[in-house]
Amino acid sequence: MKVVRGLWKLLVGVKDALVLLLLLLFFGTLYAGLTARPNPKLAASGALLIKLDGAVVEQPEDADPLAILSGNGPATREYRLRDVIRAIRFAATDPSVKVIVLDLDTFTGGGQAAIAAIGAALDEVRHTGKPVLAYATGYTDEGYQLAAHASEVWLNPIGAVLIAGPGAPHLYYKGLLDKLGVTTHVYRVGKFKSAVEPFILTGQSPEARQANQALADSLWESWKQDVTQARPKAKVAVYAADPNAALAGAGGDSAKAAAGAGLVDRLGDRIAFGQRVTALAGADGTGAPGGFAALPLANYLAAHPEGDGGKVGVVTIAGDIVDGRSGPGKAASETIARLLTDELGKHRIKALVVRVDSPGGSVTASERIRSAILAAKAQRMPVIVSMGSVAASGGYWVSTPGDTIFAEPSTITGSIGVFGIIPTFAGTLQKVGLSADGVATTPLSGQPDVYRGTSPQFDALIQTGITNIYARFTGLVAQSRHMTPARVDEIGQGHVWAGGTARQIGLVDRFGTLDDAIAFAAKQANLTGSDAHPRWIEQQPNSWKVLLRDLTQKRDSNGADGAADPWTRIAHRPQDLLAHALADARALAFGPAIQVRCLECGAAEPASARDKASFAAIMARQLGF
Repeated sequence: MKVVRGLWKLLVGVKDALVLLLLLLFFGTLYAGLTARPNPKLAASGALLIKLDGAVVEQPEDADPLAILSGNGPATREYRLRDVIRAIRFAATDPSVKVIVLDLDTFTGGGQAAIAAIGAALDEVRHTGKPVLAYATGYTDEGYQLAAHASEVWLNPIGAVLIAGPGAPHLYYKGLLDKLGVTTHVYRVGKFKSAVEPFILTGQSPEARQANQALADSLWESWKQDVTQARPKAKVAVYAADPNAALAGAGGDSAKAAAGAGLVDRLGDRIAFGQRVTALAGADGTGAPGGFAALPLANYLAAHPEGDGGKVGVVTIAGDIVDGRSGPGKAASETIARLLTDELGKHRIKALVVRVDSPGGSVTASERIRSAILAAKAQRMPVIVSMGSVAASGGYWVSTPGDTIFAEPSTITGSIGVFGIIPTFAGTLQKVGLSADGVATTPLSGQPDVYRGTSPQFDALIQTGITNIYARFTGLVAQSRHMTPARVDEIGQGHVWAGGTARQIGLVDRFGTLDDAIAFAAKQANLTGSDAHPRWIEQQPNSWKVLLRDLTQKRDSNGADGAADPWTRIAHRPQDLLAHALADARALAFGPAIQVRCLECGAAEPASARDKASFAAIMARQLGF
């Protein structure tokens, strides 16, 4: 009877959960029906308000319903890069837009190349004579890089500009693993493939330090060049090199120090800033101090939908490259391959642009995507690769079919190397008085043996497989880049390069944005007029998941994501680093045995909403919440 009662309680619990879910969906649908605005009405004129309360990404992640319902959903939003750029470019010639306003108080960043692309679009607006105003309580690297492209940069009088530059510490686990008795078996090719070093060393190897320093220096130079070109009067390098001197010169006032160095134009609170915008765009009619007529980004985008009828296909490979299927924001091999092959079967496109923003991942998934891209080449159409902020390791693997590769100077690419990690626990078991024994019929029986350690035969088998995959990787690059395998091996070895250097050594052909790549592909295919426009080959977000996320979105946060002042953001950067570390550990522990992944690239990208949510959930459990 106890079993029957237990089963009955389980069934009742499942029923209650399903009823709760159905009620949520019902009221969510009702809410959506009552509040939906298929054709949102905009004010006759005003300021295009780009309030970025989150991160700019190539492709926003699909919502995770379980995480949202459990209260561990993302605290901030993700904005698709091309949507932000599209709104800015349309506003440049839209007479109803009198000014563009960047509200960067809760902007959490984006890839350096992505921010530079938005900055270039803002420069186009300024060239038309239309003003661009930026406001924040405080600026850090990403926010200031974007704000520098405004015609007026405003800073709250109690705020500051804190420029840290690229560079961050990484966790090394060897000491902990030794104490736990865990033996890490590492298989790799590439002396610069430092992704495995945290598991076998207590600090960077000389080769890794050299490569990481070179990458950080290149990114720093690209950042300074972007900012100084947009804002020549700003003494960015001097200010960043000795911010305390600037602060002392301003009597300890951080806002005046930033103004004195030419980093900002005006000091004022939100009311003063709103009054300035009102003078340019008109009042909002509420009578509230500083209330200006605003055209919110989301409504503006809905009122000006994206065109999608050209003959230049654009497929996006964003996020970790994984096997199988997945929603947007993760480069699932079967999903991307099916989308591309289905489109090729319709014979609607004459050229293909592959947009890559990925640090890599699974070897088999990368090869599956590459083979689908080759199907486009088999139809004798030009294939052009456009690299975003990161296109490294597996991200470079899927780029090898490209006839021409576009990148930005701050694109992180290369990392041509292969690795695998398998932990074993003989030492751990010994510490607690456990041991293991068994029988075998072949050299691979029971391998990898996590209880007693891997066998020499197994180690040799895995290392041979990795060596062969590396040879295939370098062979693909050599064929694509018209190099000798020896030359690819010389610039490979897992070395990570910035886009500027990658172009010099032949891994990249041209500098340019996604739009440049699309225009080039159209020219190569002799397409003109509307045929030269893009046709987006992508999976649309699940409407129910989007609705659920919007209904439960945490718009206010007490953490770094909701912080307006730069001190809190910098103080909370360790959370981002830990979120990255957890994501990396998860990718190694539960990912494929053999990977083409650039873990070194992670620190250059903002931690994803899902990684932050995972970190928050772990911390909440540890604290007993």
